[in-house]
Amino acid sequence: MAADTLFHRITDYAHRADPYPFYAELREAGAARQEDGSYLVGTYHEIEALLHDPRISSDRRNRTVPDETAAAEQGLPPAFIGLDDPEHHRLRRLTMRSFGPPHTPDRIAGMHDEITRIVKDLLAGFVDKERIDVVDDFAYPLPVTVICRLLGVPIEDEPRFRAWSDAIVAGIDPTPGEDPTERPRAAAEARKEMGLYLGELAEKRRAHPSDDMLSAFVSDSADGQLTPLEIMTTSVLLLIAGHETTVNLITNGVLTLLRHPDELARLRSEPALMPRAVEELLRYEPPVQMLPQRTPLADIEVAGVTVPKGAPLILMLASGNRDPRRFCDPDRFDPTREDNQHLGFGSGIHNCFGAPLARLEAQIALHELIQHLDTPRLVEDPPPYRRSPVLRGPRHLLLAPGRDDAQRGR
Repeated sequence: MAADTLFHRITDYAHRADPYPFYAELREAGAARQEDGSYLVGTYHEIEALLHDPRISSDRRNRTVPDETAAAEQGLPPAFIGLDDPEHHRLRRLTMRSFGPPHTPDRIAGMHDEITRIVKDLLAGFVDKERIDVVDDFAYPLPVTVICRLLGVPIEDEPRFRAWSDAIVAGIDPTPGEDPTERPRAAAEARKEMGLYLGELAEKRRAHPSDDMLSAFVSDSADGQLTPLEIMTTSVLLLIAGHETTVNLITNGVLTLLRHPDELARLRSEPALMPRAVEELLRYEPPVQMLPQRTPLADIEVAGVTVPKGAPLILMLASGNRDPRRFCDPDRFDPTREDNQHLGFGSGIHNCFGAPLARLEAQIALHELIQHLDTPRLVEDPPPYRRSPVLRGPRHLLLAPGRDDAQRGR
């Protein structure tokens, strides 16, 4: 896009630490057409309506101009988040049978104790450290470990997933001056290798099932069944989407709480408020800032503007979450906020599949961390951010623990 477009200003890395003034400008513009023919939408009610509109496609193959990003990610077929009904509904329904209510209502809740153990093991590694990187030492390893356990990946193979995840993250966060196709190719190869591994592991579970999701995928035939290739793409989706968003949710949460010490102290003394605080974090600093892959299947009207069939439609979730027409005092972080129907997990048929797991991980991680560290101090504020404008969060978040924190290691 041209350098003077609103989308360019929003996504310019120089503004990554604080894109919110540009979101305010976007909300005043309604549906803002950009020079490349794409349209940005940043108002809450319009975004919510579009997320529930059957005329809006999540399949980038429906665009008038072919999507180069989709071509770069070839290697596995599209996961169900990039498909429309009825195929999206079929795949999501079959996956949900093994993930949550009503068929497996205890799958996520039953992981509470294991997640707590993983969190405490990570916190134990903080002992005697003069610097703690919340990303590398805590928020990054937690969700990849949790999802590996959920899928049934043997513990000895978990490091392989961290290496694959590193390559995929690098594809999302390009570095200026590099060949723009190199990292996406490496990310696609990592997705393929991960998918092949999970496909082989699923076949082993077919003969020797255990209490994990891969076993459930291959053994559940009550209402249809995922094909081997669909198991591969769905399992990779669970790991990548669940990992990247949760890293940002936890890291943005730590940063926000340290910037609001009174609220941090209140959550430390009133831990029952943590679930509501996580909802406010999802509104105030959402891990997914925008949905760039929507496409109208017909000409539609948005805020008085006609968006033509096949045009790229970019829904700015983070802007909608700060819309004063929907939220009172939207730029204030309020962990006791009521009526908080945020867009942090999207809405409609593509509402985030892994939301229950992300919520649980964030609640446990933030609770245990603020109980563990009494007097942490930000080393750098703002911290260095990831380059991705879609999955926005610090790349590193360095803390200097207080003397008691470093010595106690409780």
